[in-house]
Amino acid sequence: MKILAVSDEVCDTIYTPTLKQRYGDVDLVVGCGDLPFFYLEFLVNALDVPVYYVPGNHDERSQYLSDGRTVYLAEGCTDIDGQAAAVSLAGGRGTQTATSPRSALLLAGLGGCLRYNNQGAHQYSQFEMYERAFGLSPALLANRLLHGRFLDIMITHAPPRGIHDRPTQAHTGINAFLWIMRAYKPRFLLHGHTHRYRQDVPPMSHYLDTEVVNVYPYRVIEWRS
Repeated sequence: MKILAVSDEVCDTIYTPTLKQRYGDVDLVVGCGDLPFFYLEFLVNALDVPVYYVPGNHDERSQYLSDGRTVYLAEGCTDIDGQAAAVSLAGGRGTQTATSPRSALLLAGLGGCLRYNNQGAHQYSQFEMYERAFGLSPALLANRLLHGRFLDIMITHAPPRGIHDRPTQAHTGINAFLWIMRAYKPRFLLHGHTHRYRQDVPPMSHYLDTEVVNVYPYRVIEWRS
């Protein structure tokens, strides 16, 4: 399985007519926040695969289009913020329910970041993030019963506390994400938010059973089971 994960920046390497030629073997696209809807819609149309995304701290709850419309979702994509999904990739684009445990890819998402002012639509306290994480528990426990495991990929905007975060209020990591990794053992946690400008800053770290990946501005992840 090959996953294209994007965050925080419209990247010329991705936003190009040649995307299909370069990444036509991608099975899934994941958006980790702070991305305009037109970018996500371009990806779903160009690659014809499922696109799941969460909002970032700079995303508003709605976006305005050039034709004057106000939209609240990226068309053709799935906002997974505060939700979980069992996705079948075997059926192609738009197949969101997997009937076989082996064919199911188990996703969950929590967007936003730690609150640092009163201006953003997707800012939360550490306690509020715990509340949102606990809200995923019924679906993840159901995954365990139906699919034999809780979660494959956790999609977030902010990083976990102490992993790829920064010593500022806006870029402090989230404690609840550490709890999710301890309790539900996802294979991957994909995040954005903390921009990488230096090559000596690693984009990947391990925490228990989870590989934590900073996908800014994009990263292709190959999953070999």
